[in-house]
Amino acid sequence: MTFVLIHGGGSTARFWDRLLPYLDRPAVAVDLPGRNGKPADLATLSVEDEVASVVADLESSALDGPFTLVAHSSGGLVVPGVAAAFEGRIGSVVLNAALVPTEGGCGIDCMKERHRQGLVQARAAAERDGRAITLPGPPEDPESFRHAYGGDPLDDDTLAFVIDPARCVEDTVHHYFQPVHWSAVAGVPIVYVLNQRDRPIPPETQEQMAHRLPEPVTVVPVSSGHLLPVTAPATFAEILAESPT
Repeated sequence: MTFVLIHGGGSTARFWDRLLPYLDRPAVAVDLPGRNGKPADLATLSVEDEVASVVADLESSALDGPFTLVAHSSGGLVVPGVAAAFEGRIGSVVLNAALVPTEGGCGIDCMKERHRQGLVQARAAAERDGRAITLPGPPEDPESFRHAYGGDPLDDDTLAFVIDPARCVEDTVHHYFQPVHWSAVAGVPIVYVLNQRDRPIPPETQEQMAHRLPEPVTVVPVSSGHLLPVTAPATFAEILAESPT
């Protein structure tokens, strides 16, 4: 069983650097389009484009599966399409604070109301003006990220790790408006790792999303902010080690 690690928004495959040494199985961390030399138009990048990128990476590798798909945050939007492409070769799915809209819904449906409305309005204005809107990449003031994720404030080393341009990049917002179909994962064992101190995606929202998943689902609560694989990689690795094979 090979772990396929799918990063979230504004990040890269390097998000998983602290986790990799703790894993007890082979793993491949994929870059979604728009990072590490993968071309992408961030104004139009879709979930389908991201799925196609992951599928191409796995098909061009020497890996035949079975796979455990591991996704963080908005990386969850990519999982159903990858699972459908590799039907019969997905042993399990592990989600960490991952976005799970209702069947046929979009990632934006999972956001806090004020964030959702703000993004809808910004997208409409951008379309009127003929410009693209993106997630901004590394912040001008790193301190703004220290408390942004919930849980304990990031220490200096972790803050530097998170905002490093190798990991913190401009990203699309277009994929939040694309429908996803979790019915494609029906019958595959799913573990939803729920961050109890998450600020960007509150625990009550994560709980609602976990209940939208097709059975069988196991919810594993952890006292963590949004970046569990970064701030407590050993803890997350232990959960992965116990995931169904």
